[in-house]
Amino acid sequence: MKIAAMLLGAAAVVAGLAAPVSAENWPQWRGPFFNGSTTERNLPASCDPEYRVWVADLPGHSSATPIVWGDRIFLSSTDPEDKGLLALCLSAADGKVLWRNRLGTDIRAPRNDGATPSPCTDGRRAYFLYGSGDLAALDFDGRVVWSRNLVRDFGNLCTKYGYSSSPLLYGGRLYVQMLRRPKPYYGPAGTEQPLDSFLLAVDPATGKDQWKQVRGTDAQEESHESYATPVPFEGGGRTEILIAGGDYVTGHDPATGREFWRYGYSTERSAHWRLIPSPAAWGNLVFGVTPRGGPVFALRAGGTGPLGARAVVWTFGGRTTDSGTPLVYDGALYILQSDKSDPAVKGSPVSPGIFLFCIDPKTGAQRGQARLADGGTWRASPTGADGKVYCLSEEGEGVVVEAGGEFKILSRTKLGDGPTQATIAAAGGRLYVRTATRLHCFGGKSK
Repeated sequence: MKIAAMLLGAAAVVAGLAAPVSAENWPQWRGPFFNGSTTERNLPASCDPEYRVWVADLPGHSSATPIVWGDRIFLSSTDPEDKGLLALCLSAADGKVLWRNRLGTDIRAPRNDGATPSPCTDGRRAYFLYGSGDLAALDFDGRVVWSRNLVRDFGNLCTKYGYSSSPLLYGGRLYVQMLRRPKPYYGPAGTEQPLDSFLLAVDPATGKDQWKQVRGTDAQEESHESYATPVPFEGGGRTEILIAGGDYVTGHDPATGREFWRYGYSTERSAHWRLIPSPAAWGNLVFGVTPRGGPVFALRAGGTGPLGARAVVWTFGGRTTDSGTPLVYDGALYILQSDKSDPAVKGSPVSPGIFLFCIDPKTGAQRGQARLADGGTWRASPTGADGKVYCLSEEGEGVVVEAGGEFKILSRTKLGDGPTQATIAAAGGRLYVRTATRLHCFGGKSK
């Protein structure tokens, strides 16, 4: 794939200066291939203390995933002392803070804070976005190259649990998704009503808008809202930017934002179908998740305009994920259940535990499963690397599962320090596991 070739080449140039030649970076929330996987090898099959290289205390809580480029780690964080939103850079060698920069003021939202979006990097600059609407580019020495505030530019972000979409860096553009309610829950709209939802393309060098594509919807109330992140996709004979939320999955032209197609996943027209998981893709298929742990579905790529039932290749029902984005790894699709049921949905199906499902991406047939726990909440998206799938619970329990084969559980480690919602990153032969207020680095191949 062109995506893989482009990113592997860029990663080798910089990462090779401080790591083995085969090492990859983790430049965005879902890693080097935008699907939660990496080709990293010789990774531990456990997060037990014997494999811990270092642990670093962080200023405050955040659910943002650590971003790794060569010998540097970029992190977002809150600062409880002055209610700030911080950009941090740590040394991958020992976890020491190389620099920190206050870029905004924290927000108040139910069960969330303003440091939830993950940063991203192209090896020259690191880009930070916060739930306050602050968006900035910093060079690798921590100097602000440019900054702006999306609330001032486009009005109230209008998501009940705090804006959480991460920026996407792809093909020389920085993409920002804003799928929001037309009317704010609180505070002024900041612009004329109703507020629109849109996909925005920003010039990474200057921070200036390249285009803004309004994305209409007939969704109701909370169903307007999406906490997902845009995902690039090369399939069906073209390149697209996929976004999900507002009762639809849509594919957009990366150069102009023009909408190629849309598929409506809402059959009930619920007013409470906010969406958290991002879309995923494999081959010529696009995978979407129905909100609140509903079915996962596969769409045939290459469509135009409104897509109907004929575009659906398969549907995987039962209790799936309300939070974590599916993982595409080694020819399989992995779905991690977020919880046993959704208390907000009357009659929600209840799972007898928390399962990691392995699905055939071509057919939707289940290949296997691993029962991770009796219950609890698992909001972090799974990571695939070195023949393993890494999962993390909100209470800070790390579980490593064998990918393929018997799907056996290889290890369990209770790190604690919850609530933990950040995806595990793998880069330079190491794992980076972020709990609420600490960053753990694990390395060394398990015996």
